[in-house]
Amino acid sequence: MDSLSAKEISCPICCEIFKAPVLLSCSHSFCKECLQQFWATKSTRECPVCRRRSSRDDPPCNLVLKNLCESLLKKERNEEVCSLHGEKLKLFCLEDKQPVCLVCRDSQRHVNHTFRPISEVVSSHKCQAEHTERQIKLEFEKLHQFLRDEEEIAITALTEEKKRKNQMMQEKFEEINRHISVLSNTIRDLEKMMNANQVLFLKNFPDAMERVQSLGPDPQLASGALINVARYLGNLPFRAWKKMQDVVQNTPVILDPNTAHPDLLLSEDLTSLMWSASSQALPNNPERFDEHSCVLGSEGFNSGTHCWDVDVKESSSWGLGITTASNQRKGYDFFDSGVWSVQHRLFEASGFPVVQKLERVRVQLDFDGGTVSFSDPVSNSNLYTFTSTFTETVFPFFYSFSHLKLL
Repeated sequence: MDSLSAKEISCPICCEIFKAPVLLSCSHSFCKECLQQFWATKSTRECPVCRRRSSRDDPPCNLVLKNLCESLLKKERNEEVCSLHGEKLKLFCLEDKQPVCLVCRDSQRHVNHTFRPISEVVSSHKCQAEHTERQIKLEFEKLHQFLRDEEEIAITALTEEKKRKNQMMQEKFEEINRHISVLSNTIRDLEKMMNANQVLFLKNFPDAMERVQSLGPDPQLASGALINVARYLGNLPFRAWKKMQDVVQNTPVILDPNTAHPDLLLSEDLTSLMWSASSQALPNNPERFDEHSCVLGSEGFNSGTHCWDVDVKESSSWGLGITTASNQRKGYDFFDSGVWSVQHRLFEASGFPVVQKLERVRVQLDFDGGTVSFSDPVSNSNLYTFTSTFTETVFPFFYSFSHLKLL
């Protein structure tokens, strides 16, 4: 309920939200206690607003107004307030990532901090969450479609084998029927000869036996007549998973959209970036670059060895490397410290200069060994190696005024 509604349900005498409101015949309402105190100072029972005399010394309760007041009071009790100042939490501090009140905003603790109305932040976060949910569903739908396609391929193969086996069995049955037919005819001929003339039977018997023997051995059930069940069911989930691995790419580094400069457009799979002349309307959160056209990787490293390749052939100018988690991303001071990088056709402070035009750059980080090396994987040549002692988590970073893609 907004401030106008709260004003409309305030007692004209005490200017507070009505408590046990009563209704006069003139249609004005007051707190019961406020009205009784007012009348105690008057010789007549008149309305404090319009001065019209009331015919009743005990006005009836205004139930509708009473319910409205109770609803408003209940809502106010449910609203969270600042634990320090007891005020309503109306703002969101982007630096501290927490809701604050108006007194907090003006306090020393939040000097030079950026604030947004809570409703605006909630709306922004909701849009981001909904977009992320859509992307998750889209990616899983691709996997579901892959499995449906694999199921269809397997069922089609099974159906084809079933047709081949049925055809083979049909041909074998026809062969057996022909064999039986020849034998039956031979037996009938022999029976006729036996019944007709014994001498003739003995004379023709060798020819009849030769006819029988010429048929060869009795037809046998062909091997391989059964469906190859193991071919279809054996390790079925594993085989589908292995095939899925060949289709689904695994990129060692994924870009973090919450750090991307507004001029950078990231691909839906967060593996490539494209510079745009027009800035996007994005939250100015503390993690985001606001001057340099940079973006960080989503995962930091604080131990071990790590390697990733970057496709730079479509980029006219670029920079890439690693930076510390605490490095300042606002303003122009990013390259002053905590950065180990190489660059092509950027400014001098942005990293070791790479003069030649490259297709790919490989970054190899040995956190514990204190080295980060840059090389050309196409020619297998080293570009530059930094030696340092890493004392905090480092993140991959990428700088471009055109296009970069992680491989």
